[in-house]
Amino acid sequence: MNPIRYRVRHATVYRYSELVSVSHNVVRLAPADSGGQRCLRHELTVSPTPAVSAAREDAFGNRVGSFTVQEAHTELTVRAVSEVEVRAATMPPTTPAWEAVRDRVRAARDPAALAASEFRFDSPLVPTGPEAAAYAAPSFTPGRPLGAALIDLNRRINHDFAYASGATSIATPIAEVLRERKGVCQDFAQVMIACLRSLGLSARYISGYLDTGRSEKSGDKLVGADASHAWVAAFCPGADGDWLHLDPTNDCIASDRHIVVAAGRDFSDVSPIKGIIFGGGPHTISVAVEVVRIVGN
Repeated sequence: MNPIRYRVRHATVYRYSELVSVSHNVVRLAPADSGGQRCLRHELTVSPTPAVSAAREDAFGNRVGSFTVQEAHTELTVRAVSEVEVRAATMPPTTPAWEAVRDRVRAARDPAALAASEFRFDSPLVPTGPEAAAYAAPSFTPGRPLGAALIDLNRRINHDFAYASGATSIATPIAEVLRERKGVCQDFAQVMIACLRSLGLSARYISGYLDTGRSEKSGDKLVGADASHAWVAAFCPGADGDWLHLDPTNDCIASDRHIVVAAGRDFSDVSPIKGIIFGGGPHTISVAVEVVRIVGN
């Protein structure tokens, strides 16, 4: 199957009630260039123009930009435009029993399991615990193939949790989301990660974008109608690259409609923009995202 090519625009505007004298920022907005995905172009523009900027890879292999604005300002605009090709991943026909994968990650005697092992521990926003393990248990019956167990847990989270924009924040604890059974894609992903890690399995938080079916030929669409998205990658030997991507918000295996930007232990590792400012006072943030299929390629 041919890859799908996308153009992604992501704009963030900070408006401050008082002057900001200096602003230091780190961004993760460049699509990943690995596996079944190729980043063909990425441009980052910042206004006011930064005095200093740099690019690097972080510990998880994500593309990271940093910049410092040193002129006084009351508004900061960060725009990213990217073009990316994505190929559909394939579901492995068979997978090992989930306990075998758990034990392999615990032993960490081979390179793949060793690399995955760091994603089985607690992280700043995703603690493990008996509540998460208990919720996962009906999907992970003794001897069940890992792939089937993952798909079942993915389905149950989609069924049991209500999507409710504004019901949670970055600071909302996993225990509260489990209790209230509502949240957004970030919450659903982190609940699923907590469940898997509580059973001794490895899982990563994936940030990116979701294709909503819009193409260049379908006419103009308001920027902002789309949004950033989050899902889960679980260590699953036999899957593409040994990681199976699952989207509990949409009850599906991630496909060529999912555009990966960054991977980490939880949201705190992959925040699109974070930084430190001097001054500013109370401020507002607006974010607009547009994902468009590029036709004729």
